[in-house]
Amino acid sequence: MVDARYSALKVLNTLERGKKTLDRILHELPQDEAYLSRRDRALLNAMVYGVLRWRGRLDHIIAYFSKMPMRKIQPVVLNILRLGLFQILFLDRVPDSAAVHTAVELTKQTHNYKAAGFVNALLRKAAAEHNRVMFDSFEQDPLAFLTTRQSVPQWLAKRWLKRLSAKTIMALSESINTIPPITIRSNTLKMCRQDLMPHLAGEVEHLAATSYAPDGINIRNPNQRIQHLAAFKEGWFQVQDEAAQLVALLLNPQPGESVLDACAGLGGKTSHIAQLMLNQGTICAMDSNAAKLKQLNDEMQRLGIIIVTTTCQDLLNPVEPFHHNRYDRVLLDAPCSGLGVVRRNPDIKWHASLARVERQASIQKQILKNMAMLVKPKGILVYAVCSTEFEENEAVIEDFLKNQPDFVIDKRWGALPEDIRPAIKSNTGFTTLAFIEQMDGFYLARLKRKK
Repeated sequence: MVDARYSALKVLNTLERGKKTLDRILHELPQDEAYLSRRDRALLNAMVYGVLRWRGRLDHIIAYFSKMPMRKIQPVVLNILRLGLFQILFLDRVPDSAAVHTAVELTKQTHNYKAAGFVNALLRKAAAEHNRVMFDSFEQDPLAFLTTRQSVPQWLAKRWLKRLSAKTIMALSESINTIPPITIRSNTLKMCRQDLMPHLAGEVEHLAATSYAPDGINIRNPNQRIQHLAAFKEGWFQVQDEAAQLVALLLNPQPGESVLDACAGLGGKTSHIAQLMLNQGTICAMDSNAAKLKQLNDEMQRLGIIIVTTTCQDLLNPVEPFHHNRYDRVLLDAPCSGLGVVRRNPDIKWHASLARVERQASIQKQILKNMAMLVKPKGILVYAVCSTEFEENEAVIEDFLKNQPDFVIDKRWGALPEDIRPAIKSNTGFTTLAFIEQMDGFYLARLKRKK
């Protein structure tokens, strides 16, 4: 069995190299208890997610106590300091002395023997005196407040300060550093939400129906891995944030129709579409990643869905004529920066950039253009991204409407719950926000082909 802190350091160091996402790195770790006990895995997750959520604040404190400039601290040593300091500041059950000792041992294990004394001295000083470290208030210096106290990357903080009110910035910066619930969607092909909740009651610490999505349930602290719950094995639910559940409701597919789920990924929205169609009709799940489509097929089998076929297709290229004018409804859940889901994926904060946002916007425009010709006359096209950045939202739709006069914004809003409709303030679509609706940040737009 390995040590949770050593595994956490390996995860952070792998992430630093920038070739894999946090989800993928954690997924690739051995999942059995011979590698990590349930308790140690919980500690690993708390440390990794905590360091990534609060990296800006941790670095501010490290810089205060360090006699060495931050740029000269080796990346592996800096991650050890972040892990140690996070435990001192945020984990009440870990004594400060234990956090310092394990950090020093980690430094030695990574063969940085000369740095062990530096780590020991800095963390002991920080444990005793961290309350002396000053942070600017928002009124004193909003940029410094956001980047240090709230751990927002500088480039993103500057964008917020140009575009958003002080009240919105405060709420947004607070919300992205909170630990979200696990949100699931009952598979109504097998069991409704009302009947599912009693089955989960004894297996999670907290259980509550979602505020808007009719089949959603928020849970916290399941007593075992989600995949091991009996209800999961029976195919009674799927993990999906509430904002993502609104996407298929906006599309509003009907039984017997022909539907395309473009960029289907692992099939979270594909299965919701099938639910709404009562497992009647046809769904083509399209994606450029064959491995994901294989997992999608397995997932459809677990959920009892029989109307899905898959097609491996790079959507940046024109789609075969076979698909033209073929679908009553098309969902494009486009690749994006992911800046709407940083509370679930805090690694995105440190990898995203304005250049990436602009690059994704260019890709979104091309894919949306390619999807237009697949929609039947009078059919529906829904565009969705898990980003609240203007370039990936309204700007994409405005560009599309300018070049596709056959399409208009459809404000009938499908089966979207009435309670969420006041959030629709844009002329092209609407966004969801964690600090208002307690769900991930998504932008959704519903378009209709005129002829």
